[in-house]
Amino acid sequence: MEYGRTVLVTGGAGYIGSHACKALRAAGFTPVAGDNLVYGHPWAVRWGPLERGDIADRAWLDGLFARYRPVAVMHFAAYAYVGESVQDPGKYYRNNVAGTLTLLEAARDHGLAAFIFSSTCATYGVPARVPITEDCPQVPINPYGASKLMIERMLADFETAHGLRSMVLRYFNAAGADPDGEIGEDHDPETHLIPLAITAALGQGPELALFGDDYPTPDGTAVRDYIHVSDLARAHVLALEDLLAGGASAALNLGTGQGASVREVVRAVEAVAGRPVPARVAPRRAGDPPVLVADPTRARARLGWQPVYTDLTEIVATAWRWQAGRGGVGPVGN
Repeated sequence: MEYGRTVLVTGGAGYIGSHACKALRAAGFTPVAGDNLVYGHPWAVRWGPLERGDIADRAWLDGLFARYRPVAVMHFAAYAYVGESVQDPGKYYRNNVAGTLTLLEAARDHGLAAFIFSSTCATYGVPARVPITEDCPQVPINPYGASKLMIERMLADFETAHGLRSMVLRYFNAAGADPDGEIGEDHDPETHLIPLAITAALGQGPELALFGDDYPTPDGTAVRDYIHVSDLARAHVLALEDLLAGGASAALNLGTGQGASVREVVRAVEAVAGRPVPARVAPRRAGDPPVLVADPTRARARLGWQPVYTDLTEIVATAWRWQAGRGGVGPVGN
């Protein structure tokens, strides 16, 4: 173990966390994936050790900090189902907020100086304007978004009190899979549009539900900013390197700055798959804004970060290769 280059990655066996571990290894760091495996997968941990445990367990955290002496924490561990958060808010506040508090106190007591936090555009709620800049009002409309905003506040307070610098990265819609095909998206239950559309195209699941076709958008369906998971991972490494070089705390949006409607995503999946996506129109979901698109100017200026994957069809193609290959259909040539 190369001390001084070790990073504790909570939720490192999950979708975005595992891609971050791969990016960390490529940048010369040793990622230690800490995960309770409630949603994570051992097969996704390929670039450093897996330590099974929960961020609410202070003794487990103390053991990790003492054993690995990480130079920083990348914190992905969280429950992230919006609908579930409305139905069971206590679960989200206990895990996301109280669990992160335990992690922050351990980081403080072990002298950590840098913390990268996986936040979300859900902290903005229904945005006051689009594209969304980091100074837009943060008024979350569900417990999931509220839990992430509370953690952002805790990070600010821990810096004031204890000098713990942090980089808060507010993602828009994470999408796609590792271009090398080593890891990808595998949620249970799955709620993300692209894998659900692929599953429908493959005939491995129900027809795709289009939640609302009467939004004030060009084709009536909701518009979102789809950012490739490998671009997200690379941004985390750049944020880490910025903090380790003495950079100040910041909050940054991570998105492409381009929006795509639900119907445009469906057409992209059909183009990649070469087959139709069975779909039906369903009622709008409460609280779904018509348009969520990032203004990523600040992240590009601060980190020198530029998304590599800006074409929706290319993003979908990486997801198709991963998902179709695992489903026994075999990779396609896109």
